[in-house]
Amino acid sequence: MSLRNAVLAVLLDGEASGYDLAKTFDASVANFWMATPQQLYRELDKMATDGLIQGRVVHQERRPDKRLFSLTEAGRRALHEFTAAPPRPGAIRDELMVQVQAVDAGDAEAVKNALHERMSWAEAKVARFERLRARLLDGRTEEEHLAQAERIGPYLTLLRGLAFERENVRWTRQALAILDQRTGIPTE
Repeated sequence: MSLRNAVLAVLLDGEASGYDLAKTFDASVANFWMATPQQLYRELDKMATDGLIQGRVVHQERRPDKRLFSLTEAGRRALHEFTAAPPRPGAIRDELMVQVQAVDAGDAEAVKNALHERMSWAEAKVARFERLRARLLDGRTEEEHLAQAERIGPYLTLLRGLAFERENVRWTRQALAILDQRTGIPTE
């Protein structure tokens, strides 16, 4: 999947500036697609050149002007073509997994520290995703939201992100317990 398709999908929610898109990526899309603000701005320029999005300048007092982007019909068609094609299988590429794979020949304490860091990061993401879930539900039950929401894709991807990070927490706890047992030195 390309960054282009992720941006097109986010713009389904409506017009947004590059800054808004960066915040949205960080808050909601980061559970399945990462991009730096610089990557987003470069991609927005390419997408505008390709006619997939259009931009308009909004003049602001006391702040620099900003550009707001929205989908064009060509962008909607491109997104439709993307969703119609079978996805390529995903693969995990995670440096921590290589460190864990090599822990027997490496520094077990350093690996345990990295596992603790990953667990803390995953716990923070679970908390952030739970806050986002509460905002999306906006006082409704999940069933009400799924029946009434204009778009359910963001909620479904949020559920996947939550499951993924909860599994990261569960797995890191298990890995730490096993390493503690093997090394005889409990982690903090």
